[in-house]
Amino acid sequence: MSQQPSIFTRIWYFYRDGFKNMTWGRPLIWLILLKLFVLFAILRVFFFKPAMAGMSDEQKSEVVGERLSGSAPCNDNTLTIK
Repeated sequence: MSQQPSIFTRIWYFYRDGFKNMTWGRPLIWLILLKLFVLFAILRVFFFKPAMAGMSDEQKSEVVGERLSGSAPCNDNTLTIK
């Protein structure tokens, strides 16, 4: 009795074989990779500034602790979880 590949391996084979058999498979993969690059690299650099840039590690830990305990107000550009 042979062991089945892991779920991640089966998912990888599914997409790899599916795109390989498509007429537009290779250009579609490059388009998807380009889109991911734009979303994660370019948009992050130009539009999403780090919320705690320029703070020391102690200041960052204090800010996180205050926000988690709810004792400090958050700025408009941060996520508030209640």
